[in-house]
Amino acid sequence: MTSTIHHTLKTIFGFNEFRHPQQEVIERVTAGEDVFLVMPTGGGKSLCYQVPALHRDGVAIVVSPLIALMKDQVDALEANGVKAACLNSSLAPAEVGRVYQRLDTCNLDLLYVAPERLMMADFLERLGSLKLSLFAIDEAHCISQWGHDFRPEYIRLGRLREMFPAVPIVAMTATADPETRQDIIKQLGISDARIFVAGFDRPNITYTVVPKQKPLVQLTSFLAGRRDEAGIIYALSRKRVEQIAERLQEAGFSAASYHAGLPDNERRRVQDAFRKDNIRIVVATVAFGMGIDKPNVRFVVHYDMPKSVESYYQETGRAGRDGLPSEALMLFGMGDVMTARSLVENSDNPERVRIELQKLNAMVSYAEALTCRRRALLAYFGDREQNDCGNCDICNDPPQRFDASEQAKKALSCVYRVGERFGMMHIIEVLRGSKSQRILSLQHDKLSTYGIGSGTSSVDWENIFRQLIHLGYLAQDFSSFGVLKLTPAARPVLKGETSVVLGRPRDAVQTVEKGKKRIRGGRDYDQALFDLLRATRKDIADNAGVPPFVIFSDATLAEMARNKPTHSREMLQISGVGEHKLRQYGHIFMEAVSGYCR
Repeated sequence: MTSTIHHTLKTIFGFNEFRHPQQEVIERVTAGEDVFLVMPTGGGKSLCYQVPALHRDGVAIVVSPLIALMKDQVDALEANGVKAACLNSSLAPAEVGRVYQRLDTCNLDLLYVAPERLMMADFLERLGSLKLSLFAIDEAHCISQWGHDFRPEYIRLGRLREMFPAVPIVAMTATADPETRQDIIKQLGISDARIFVAGFDRPNITYTVVPKQKPLVQLTSFLAGRRDEAGIIYALSRKRVEQIAERLQEAGFSAASYHAGLPDNERRRVQDAFRKDNIRIVVATVAFGMGIDKPNVRFVVHYDMPKSVESYYQETGRAGRDGLPSEALMLFGMGDVMTARSLVENSDNPERVRIELQKLNAMVSYAEALTCRRRALLAYFGDREQNDCGNCDICNDPPQRFDASEQAKKALSCVYRVGERFGMMHIIEVLRGSKSQRILSLQHDKLSTYGIGSGTSSVDWENIFRQLIHLGYLAQDFSSFGVLKLTPAARPVLKGETSVVLGRPRDAVQTVEKGKKRIRGGRDYDQALFDLLRATRKDIADNAGVPPFVIFSDATLAEMARNKPTHSREMLQISGVGEHKLRQYGHIFMEAVSGYCR
């Protein structure tokens, strides 16, 4: 099997080797096993069902939440010579009929559908008469009420296992903490699924958080040198989205607004123009993005703080899907916290409010972090990183450090003494010797750690606890009211075998200019040739009516600009060039390279 899937990887998709853990996932799904996969955006989740679909008999049914995402995936597959189609509300009746004909005549390898259509009785009946190779459930976090983007229509997908017990299911997401993972598996009824967590690190993204001072000035300063780059700017309200877009247009930026209050045709126009590189910047609410398969987004800006770390991770993950250097900037102000809190509390579901408030607090904790951003981000998802990344604002402009070993011992000891059953604020009250009724009724005033931290302010203790969480000494259980628990890393600290060095809160207000110190990596390719190839790609894409990235990604063009292929055998060595695309477009790009090199 291994040699054949490698052959498919190279000849169809144009890649020379699998990323970890793609090969094992593909082998298991091809063998008919259920798989649950957590892989970062841009990590190659799609290949984990697309390759098995080409090696198993029948048609693969892919559940996808948004029309634009289906269209991008189908365009990309067809550009590689794969028989693919989608069924959604944007299709005319005649087009739907043609797709059904291809489905009934076994003339499809993959069919993309929305969860609502998939679970219609007549559609399920039709599927029951067909040979199905697999079910692939994309954006699987939507099925869990623990997830940050829960969608009720996903719940019914749990029936698939009952109705099609012999058809393997592969569920995928980029954003799922441990509680969400277990809930997804339970909801889908795939308890025997092999779980793969490929890690959450996106090393090509530079993470920066700066205090919000004069946000529009800070934003335009950040964008000044990026007029030719594609980017997304997120804001919390529709009104703010429109104000920002208008100001950017006045400043000469190619920008447009996108939010749920706009007419459908306007949202489609903006999304299509962005996908085709006709608009460089989209200013949007969170209604925008999940359906975007655009790999050359070079930056994501959060003008307002998002409501959860999961949202932040997924939204920043839309930058640099092609693996090239990209940036994630967040402007953070306490006003954002109040706005986000009011949005969360505007619900009649108390349990949902409780969960989302805990997630909001974790987001604030990240924004106020004095430790490596990447370590803090990965720690939230249970992915422990031992070393600082050297590619975030904290690493590039570190805060003043101090030896906090004694405070860490006190904090960790108190977590242990209260039985690892309480949240941060309660533990701080114990440390500071609070005489609150709750402390007294629980007899926590009798603990050996009661009052041992009275000389440290509550604010400083919060800062210490946040950093201990980010550094992996403590874990926060959001399924149990934010309870703090010791991790194995806490033991050597408690025994005095490991010292703990933390950062002091910054006093001075930073500007974007200081905070945006970046490690972009030296471009090792010919920039002028890259620009020529990009223009060539745009012409081809416009004539074909597809987004440029469907032809070739920026990463593929960069490799062409580095290696300058002028023969077919050289072109086939470029990552992203398969045999079908070589026949379709290879001669055009080789001629462009030859002409440039003369």
